Amino acid sequence: MKIRVLIADDHALVRAGIRALVEKIEGVVVVGEAGKGSEALELVEEHRPDLMLLDLTMPDGGGFEVLAHVRKQFPEIRAIVLTVHEAGEYAIRAFKEGAAGFLLKSAASTELEQAIQTVISGDRYISPEMSKKIVEEVGKGTTKRDLLDTLSPRQREVLRLIAEGRTTKQIAQELGISVKTVETHRAQLMERLGIRDVAGLVRYAIFVGLIDVE
Repeated sequence: MKIRVLIADDHALVRAGIRALVEKIEGVVVVGEAGKGSEALELVEEHRPDLMLLDLTMPDGGGFEVLAHVRKQFPEIRAIVLTVHEAGEYAIRAFKEGAAGFLLKSAASTELEQAIQTVISGDRYISPEMSKKIVEEVGKGTTKRDLLDTLSPRQREVLRLIAEGRTTKQIAQELGISVKTVETHRAQLMERLGIRDVAGLVRYAIFVGLIDVE
């Protein structure tokens, strides 16, 4: 079965460019395009896509409104935000509203494919560039707790097990994944959270309440 994608952006040329990139990806098909929020919701109702590629700034219902509606009515539909907004606060809000991925429009085409594959597999995707921006903004009003919203359920699970003192092999056995996958999750956690070592991950997990230290 092909991955069915809906593109929502208020610029026709941008939609055409995104569509051209998406249709080059094997196993992916575009089922519709929307130029405004209300139209995007109508097409969601009609096509029930597997994935939405969604701009945040659109007339007649912006991306955040669309995300909130889709999360409530069609929680099985995954959404990747494609935007020019580089502030970390946009990514954090997007994830809170139900996005599964956040990508800048300046990203390389290969990153779009990576984001789609990551999100469809059930994980969350945020580009390394945006991860750094979010970490930088922690000291400017964004809290460390906000960063937790950018992690996927699996990443939170790995973080919790690391904080509980499990070895890489034990985590792999408990979650039914490979050791290499655990190592990848650990590296992504360090990058996403701006943490350089396992001890820092443990301190973070305690800080946000993922584990009980008593």
